[in-house]
Amino acid sequence: MPMAFPISNGMSKIIFVLGGVMSGVGKGVATSSLGKILQSYGFEVSAMKIDPYINVDAGTMNPTEHGEVFVTEDGLECDQDIGNYERFLGINLHRVNYMTTGMVYGSVIDRERNLGYGGKCVEAVPHIVEEIVARIKKAQKSSRANVLLVEIGGTVGEYQNLLYLEAARLMHLKTPKDVLFVMVSFLPVPAKVGEMKTKPTQFAVRALNSAGIQPDIILARASVPLDKPRKRKLSISSNLSEEDIISAPDIDSIYEVPLNFEKDKLGTLVVKKLGLKKKKTDMEKWRRFVQIAKRANKKPIRIGIVGKYFATGAFSLSDSYISVIEALKHASFHHEYEPVLEWLDAEEYEKRPATLRGLKEYDGIVVPGGFGSRGVEGKIKVIEYCRKKEIPFLGLCYGMHLAVVEFARNVARMKKAHTEEVNKNTPYPIIHILPEQAALLQGGSYGGSMRLGAYDCKLSPNTIASEAYKQLKIKERHRHRYEVNLKLLPRLQKWGLVVSGINPQRKLVEIIELPDHPFFVGTQFHPELMSRPLSPHPLFVEFIKAAIKTHK
Repeated sequence: MPMAFPISNGMSKIIFVLGGVMSGVGKGVATSSLGKILQSYGFEVSAMKIDPYINVDAGTMNPTEHGEVFVTEDGLECDQDIGNYERFLGINLHRVNYMTTGMVYGSVIDRERNLGYGGKCVEAVPHIVEEIVARIKKAQKSSRANVLLVEIGGTVGEYQNLLYLEAARLMHLKTPKDVLFVMVSFLPVPAKVGEMKTKPTQFAVRALNSAGIQPDIILARASVPLDKPRKRKLSISSNLSEEDIISAPDIDSIYEVPLNFEKDKLGTLVVKKLGLKKKKTDMEKWRRFVQIAKRANKKPIRIGIVGKYFATGAFSLSDSYISVIEALKHASFHHEYEPVLEWLDAEEYEKRPATLRGLKEYDGIVVPGGFGSRGVEGKIKVIEYCRKKEIPFLGLCYGMHLAVVEFARNVARMKKAHTEEVNKNTPYPIIHILPEQAALLQGGSYGGSMRLGAYDCKLSPNTIASEAYKQLKIKERHRHRYEVNLKLLPRLQKWGLVVSGINPQRKLVEIIELPDHPFFVGTQFHPELMSRPLSPHPLFVEFIKAAIKTHK
């Protein structure tokens, strides 16, 4: 049966990035890095992530299981790899740049229910595959990019990836000169053996071959650089030239990856295989940023991050707050300081309040976003300590909510103030749920129903926020259901709480701060989502600036 969709517009190219052996080896960073290289050559580049899970989006997933939920400008809750793409490429991506199995099947089922298939028997092949290709083509057309990088999550050989590989195979079949396959695979070095093993990657290539796809390039991830004998062995077994095997060893900073790839001339190789003509090479700003990040003699700045999404079994999962971590790095490197980030478990401060004294060792404290009641009282105690001891504090979303709760309780004499998210019967619902959000929850509508995406914010002059942004009108990304209660706000302002940013359309509180404090700022939005290596977010820059003063 012929496929009922156009395969290529004859102009832009597609690079599929696939995983071999195991997940978590850095496909997202590899995709971002390759995009950065092509961007430096003068090409317009965009990226797309395919997640094979049946969830419609990442919004309902537990961060300890899946990592951070990233939010696009147009309000899609998606995988953290979209955040990597945005940070490396310095562009804003949208919902068209993300696809899950849940989205694909949902669209096909809706179309079938509305007789969109004219009474035909709807099947995985060709109809699901058609939907996948149509979504890729839509992202390609929307971006108007010279090159679209498409990362397929998971690893080759997994059952849930087969239809995506089939879609990629068909796109290559129709226009082989416009489609390239890059496989990111892992080469283990067993400690007791002491030798790098290529066999897992050989099997991964064969699994990809069984889906009708031959990789054009292999990015060989390993703890150490790939040597000549291993490169030769992979070349012979994988039906590739040795130059098509690129070494990708572990490094300290992900931002160094594009420069490492260029040592093996990855960009030149890709351009040659796709028949493109390089326009320029401009990585100088990126190279300077990496030099600062790697500089060994930078002064340390010690920042504590207080949360609860750190542990999964016996392991620590920093991916829960990856955008916060990267934003702190960007701002610290901007000031040419080395961020020393430490995870602080909020529940420890509930169980052992005496441990609060240890916060004096930090130059700044961040309370990031989150949900639920676990660890809340510990976070509130931390915020109180920062307020009283004049430790620079940055509260993000839920962190801002709890800062307002702490101020209400301990400054504005509203002793039992709380957020309705934790205590629905509080006499002072200083943080409450908006009526439309309450209706959504009552109807069981959880996925994709929060206040999501970019909203306007008007800043008050002569505030920390306005000084940081150097302007009075901004847009920032949101992900939350609860807001500061406007009915109780005047009482807080009477006691000295400064509202330095509001949403002009609904008068909702966007930023709070305290005067006569080195830095005490809370944001309803998530500024970390807009931070970039070459343009760190202004609030993080000001926070680190205040932390440096405290350090000195």
